[in-house]
Parts: sequence; C-alpha cells; structure tokens
Amino acid sequence: MLGEEGTDETGAQPYTWIIDPLDGTSNYAHGFPVFCVSLALYDGPRPLVGVIYDPTRDECFRAAAGQGATVSGPNGTRSLRVSAAAELVGSLLATGFPYDVHTSPLDNAAYVARFIKRAFGLRRAGSAALDMAYVAAGRLDGYWEFKVNAWDVAAGILLVQEAGGCVTLIDGRPLGFARQMHIVASNGVVHEAMLEVIREVGQ
Repeated sequence: MLGEEGTDETGAQPYTWIIDPLDGTSNYAHGFPVFCVSLALYDGPRPLVGVIYDPTRDECFRAAAGQGATVSGPNGTRSLRVSAAAELVGSLLATGFPYDVHTSPLDNAAYVARFIKRAFGLRRAGSAALDMAYVAAGRLDGYWEFKVNAWDVAAGILLVQEAGGCVTLIDGRPLGFARQMHIVASNGVVHEAMLEVIREVGQ
C-alpha cells in the first residue's frame, strides 16, 4: 500500500494499492468544497483500477483498464469522454502549486503566466485528483503540475486514459511509476501545444 498517511511495502507483491483518503486537505480545512477520496490499484507501473469520489457533489468517477471510464451521481451514470477542444486558445486548463512554493525555484509561476496568455482560462481548485477526473469528464481540456504525489494522480491517470485522453511526464516522455512526478494530462488533441508552452518556459 502507498498513501499520504503512510505505507506498507512489506513483501514483494506485484500489486500496489495507492490511496489518498482526502485529496484537497487545505480546502477541507477551510470549508472550501473541493476535495475527494482517491483509490487506485496498480500492477507494477500499470494502472488497473481507479476510483475518485467527490462527496460534496456525490459523484463517483471509475475506470478499469481496457473497460472505459464512468461517472455516477445524482443524475445517474454516464460514460466519460475527454473534450474535443482543438486549440489552447479555446481550452480551459487547471494546475496546482507544490507545498514548497514559497521556497522552491520550481514554483510554477512562470508556467502559469505563460499559459494565461495562451489558453482560454486557468483554474486552480486545489485537488489534483479532481482536476484529473475533470479532464476525463471533458470539464477541463488539460492539466499540468510539478511535484505532484503519486497518490494524488494515480487514479486520475487511468481515468484520463480510459476516457480517451493522454497523460505524460512534463517533458513528453511516457509515464513510469514514481512517488512524485511532473505531469501533463489532456484530451490528447492539445497535448503537444501544452508541452510546447512548457518547453518555451524551460528554455
């Protein structure tokens, strides 16, 4: 098991449960209603199952490898599909900031400044798991973040992939499995444009 509240890595089992019982802790502590529970099952680096539950909206996002993704809520259950946005200028993007934003040189500020000029709009809601779920649901067109923890995005990675989207490392390389990552998720269509903006800032 791997989670923010502790781990149990005894033995040499091939499967790993990755759990965040409360993603968006600061939001929850302030009464800001954007937080969720995230649960994923991995076989080595490969996601098998992903579940994200948003108690404030009673929405449960679910995905299983090769079986698609769905969301269930007060209005029933429907399949998830990423958006059809074709250009950044018409895209709604999300991001987040690392906990050491006040001291780290990799504070995401320059990237936010560049994307503000290139995208339709930016959102910073404070829950990486829900940001990923919303990309899968087509509510967001893309998401990027530095130093994001595995338990924050493990379930969302499979949701986005099964909904037809794309998730890579921030430099475009395929995902592996790490406890902390720099990632980009999108509908797939605007993915290269997002990577290009990130490369521009990094030059």
